[in-house]
Amino acid sequence: QVQLVESGGGLVQPEGSLRVSCAASGFTFNRYSMNWVRQAPGKGLEWVSAINFGGDVTYYADSVKGRFTISRDNTKNTLYLQMNSLKPEDTALYYCVRDGGYGMDYWGKGTLVTVSS
Repeated sequence: QVQLVESGGGLVQPEGSLRVSCAASGFTFNRYSMNWVRQAPGKGLEWVSAINFGGDVTYYADSVKGRFTISRDNTKNTLYLQMNSLKPEDTALYYCVRDGGYGMDYWGKGTLVTVSS
């Protein structure tokens, strides 16, 4: 079965950096585009970033562009999100999400990132 397991969340100060990871299993990872989606406390879901199956095409929400970098290592079946210059408004649960072609079909349980001094 498809499994997506996020890790790497934690407490970080404003202007700090953090990298979250997503370990994928149960499917052919390099045949799927992947996404990061986040949910701040008391807020709705916000799409953050996407990457194609080969890792050479990426997309970002305006709110994170220039600060975050999405990447993947298909040899390790792992998706990454490098977060720099973090702001308090980046505080959220960060979800790894598979793009099933017709839409986002599988989600991880999320890893919590808290940006606070």
